[in-house]
Amino acid sequence: MRLVKRLFISGLTVIIPLAITIYVLVALFHFVDNILGRFINSILFRYWGYRIPGLGIVCFIIIVFILGLLVEISRIKIFRWFAAKLERFFFSIPLVEKIYSPIRQVVSFLFFSPSATFKKTVLVEYPRKGLYSLGFITNDSTITFPNKGDKKYYNVFIASTPSPLTGFVIIAEEHDVIFLNVPVDEAIKLIISGGLLNPDDGA
Repeated sequence: MRLVKRLFISGLTVIIPLAITIYVLVALFHFVDNILGRFINSILFRYWGYRIPGLGIVCFIIIVFILGLLVEISRIKIFRWFAAKLERFFFSIPLVEKIYSPIRQVVSFLFFSPSATFKKTVLVEYPRKGLYSLGFITNDSTITFPNKGDKKYYNVFIASTPSPLTGFVIIAEEHDVIFLNVPVDEAIKLIISGGLLNPDDGA
């Protein structure tokens, strides 16, 4: 009986994530396709009598590339002023910034490697001696304070479980920071899993 139970649970651990992933991808496909596809297909059906499945996805991809091109153009100095003005106007609309900024952080985290923001994985003795927190160096260079002499400090981001997008920053003295031979992506997995996925820190 225990063997049957273990086999059933093992099967669930495979099929549930797979089913949820497929469901999300299919739902996302229909959602994106319906945004533009429904409108364009209604015109096609009215004048030519047929519909093209997935047309909305194609249009969405084209729009994404156009927006990406505009973002790259905005990096050019001559267009930077206009882009800054447009962004300020956009964020002046009530509630837009409160909705847009968190969603943009989530999307950036999903599509861009955290290593682009987090430099190195470290341990710091926090919140008290004997307890260690996993953190990330957010700047390659150290900082100094005039009233602290020659002591050097690191900006360390302590991420929260299960969302590494949230957390807090501490300023730790250089000798209190323990650098780990753990890739940032692996450390992020440890945080998201609540410690279930435990990489070899190699320290």
